[in-house]
Amino acid sequence: MTTFRECWQAALYGPDGFYRRERPAAHFRTSVHASELFGQAIARLARAVGADEVVDIGAGSGELGKVLRAEGLSVLDIELDDELPASLTGLVIANEWLDNIPCDVAELDENGVPRYLLADLTPGNVVDGNDLAWLQTWWPLHEPGDRAEIGTARDQAWADVVHRLTDGSVAVAIDYGHLRAGRPPYGTVTGFRDGRECDPLLDGSCDVTAHVALDSLGGSLLLQRDALRALGVSATRPSLDLAQTDPLRYLSELSSAGEAAELQDPSGLGGFGWVWTANGEDTVRRASRALSA
Repeated sequence: MTTFRECWQAALYGPDGFYRRERPAAHFRTSVHASELFGQAIARLARAVGADEVVDIGAGSGELGKVLRAEGLSVLDIELDDELPASLTGLVIANEWLDNIPCDVAELDENGVPRYLLADLTPGNVVDGNDLAWLQTWWPLHEPGDRAEIGTARDQAWADVVHRLTDGSVAVAIDYGHLRAGRPPYGTVTGFRDGRECDPLLDGSCDVTAHVALDSLGGSLLLQRDALRALGVSATRPSLDLAQTDPLRYLSELSSAGEAAELQDPSGLGGFGWVWTANGEDTVRRASRALSA
């Protein structure tokens, strides 16, 4: 019997997988889709750290790149079939990329032993080696039936990105996730189809995703709502007086405030985590200043 991770991988990226046939924007909404304000904030971060180029990992249909190019930046789009370049220069953004990297799922059996979950949701082999060490460090299981997504594959993928950073470059992973103090006891694997959450079927009919253990990635962590505020995204509504003196400007600013509020909503996109790493002391200082409110 194949593991849950193996079937998850095939369901997303196999010959008939979800991402081979579907446009992600038709099934789920990311910060990029919510507003151009997100891309404009990324552009301001790039300029703040001295980057002329943005590398967009998991670029999808290139929505972020379109905004960034309009802001005068060069963009390298990297998709699922693309290998990472030997070196990554500038500002590297991975927006909702790690959550779509399939990972093994562990379940604690009646004897208190963690076992890999199989595709039919029954327990398989005992978890050992690096996966066991990861569980013990980052997501301990306590009661029989408890489940966890083992984050070694995501950690390794992000470490590979960070390892390729040239001096003066910055990498930011942006995703929904959780921290060790608040891990959910039964895991987070779910599906999305046609804009709605659904059962995570492993047949290629839906996007299958899981929250990211953000603190296991290393680097500095902050919430999206705080990062975007620091980068000048304001959800402040314009004065009603402006509606009388300049109604078109009032409507434009009101629309922007609504979009900013969605991006900063603590129960939605604003609750996403930003995990960033910079290569070089000066670049660390620049990134810290740019992302501090």
